[in-house]
Amino acid sequence: MIINIEHVTWRREGLTLLKDVNWQVATGEHWALLGLNGSGKTTLLNMINGYFWPSEGSVSVLGHPFGEIDLRELRKSIGWVSTSLQEKLYAAERTQNIVISGKHATIGLYDSIKEEELAFARSLMDQLSCAHLWDREFRTCSQGEKQKLLIARALMAKPRILILDEPCNGLDLFSRERLLASIQELAKSAHAPTLIYVTHHTEEILPVFTHALLIRGGEAVRCGRTEEVLTEEGLSEFFESPVVVEKHRERVYVRMAD
Repeated sequence: MIINIEHVTWRREGLTLLKDVNWQVATGEHWALLGLNGSGKTTLLNMINGYFWPSEGSVSVLGHPFGEIDLRELRKSIGWVSTSLQEKLYAAERTQNIVISGKHATIGLYDSIKEEELAFARSLMDQLSCAHLWDREFRTCSQGEKQKLLIARALMAKPRILILDEPCNGLDLFSRERLLASIQELAKSAHAPTLIYVTHHTEEILPVFTHALLIRGGEAVRCGRTEEVLTEEGLSEFFESPVVVEKHRERVYVRMAD
């Protein structure tokens, strides 16, 4: 089991932010985590990374139960891409250095770069269709290009789990679709890590995401195969409002019912 969360509750300052969450991710599955703002998505991600400890229940990641592994070592096997990371990186840094720094989980590079690191960085940028950005300053790249570079940076450490935390935030339609196309190809590639794609937009959930978890108010409302979870009935219950579901190219688009 890649992730095994059983009856997890997390409380802080008198508030229950996760309540009796059960979630199992098996090898070979890619998951979408769908929830509105404040639903508990980030809290759950912090739990997976071992930054939060459950008030109740148990957590096991990559076969290692929490309490039996050094969480600092575990985090080396988990890549987490979020837009907040962009603000911490050096704006004038060269793109390939941004990518290579992911191997060491550092902001900036402090050791000499090896030829094999350069070659691997170039192959990752090529895989994500951003090789044309090689040797550019990070600040000269568009938001969508920066997201691709951050994904390449996360892959530099060869993680077994890759969390994409709302990667399309702030992107226009065309940039979003280019980024999603790269994610689709990544998920289909040989030896791809287990992908966890976090969003509050159903239309971003690609066909490669075999399973989906719907979280609301800190509770797992629905969980299972994507085609069984993202139904009109299921999403109406999830949003607590009648919605109409339309499918296009195996992606789900939702609008409010008339």
